[in-house]
Amino acid sequence: MGDNLFDRFTRVAKSNLNNVLKNLEDPEKIMEQAVADMQGDLVKVRQSYAEITATQRRLMKQKEQAEELAEDWKKRAQLALEKGNEELAREALSRRQQQVDSADSTQSQISSQKENIDNLYVSMQELESRILEAKSKKDEMVARARTAQSTQKVNDMLTGVTGKTSMDAFSRMEEKVDMLEAAAEVSSEMGSTPLLKGSSRGVEDEFKLLEAGSAVDDELEKMKNLLAPSSGPKGPKEVDDELEQMKKDAGL
Repeated sequence: MGDNLFDRFTRVAKSNLNNVLKNLEDPEKIMEQAVADMQGDLVKVRQSYAEITATQRRLMKQKEQAEELAEDWKKRAQLALEKGNEELAREALSRRQQQVDSADSTQSQISSQKENIDNLYVSMQELESRILEAKSKKDEMVARARTAQSTQKVNDMLTGVTGKTSMDAFSRMEEKVDMLEAAAEVSSEMGSTPLLKGSSRGVEDEFKLLEAGSAVDDELEKMKNLLAPSSGPKGPKEVDDELEQMKKDAGL
């Protein structure tokens, strides 16, 4: 009764555990999805890096163009002064200053954005490193998960209804075979015993004992007859002869 209750409890507990494991998300799928998400993030980061780098290059080109224009207006201002047109020279210098201010503003943007680009590049390198590490761990975790699942299947196959393994049952059967062989050996030894009832050898030995008993009885009867009073007293010679005859009959 107690064993049956324990067996039922074991089966219920095992069933509940299997249900829990089935309801858990597949580790392999989770890790593959995580790596895929990280790779997706890396693609976005690379796209952002490419866009910001392109913007940086446009700003640098704008700065170069502003500097070139500033230089051109400076030359024009000099030309206007040489020609005696101070008012035109002043206008040229004013426009030159606008280009200088534009170049300086663009340079500020370039300098500010350069730090962001450098940080983004470092983050991108770290993300790539983490993805490689995640892939390596994913392969390891997938192998461990598959090994655990295979081990569980093997244990389930080895586990019997009573909760004991098939190897335990095999050991019990081996012990029973040993006991049967021992019993057969004892039976064989008992069968060789002379007085064992029911065996052909025992019956033959019993008849030999009966025959030997009859011979003893006959000999005893013969002795009684020799010693009977009706025969009269015997002399020493007759007694010696009789004793000698008895020895011959007895094979002595």
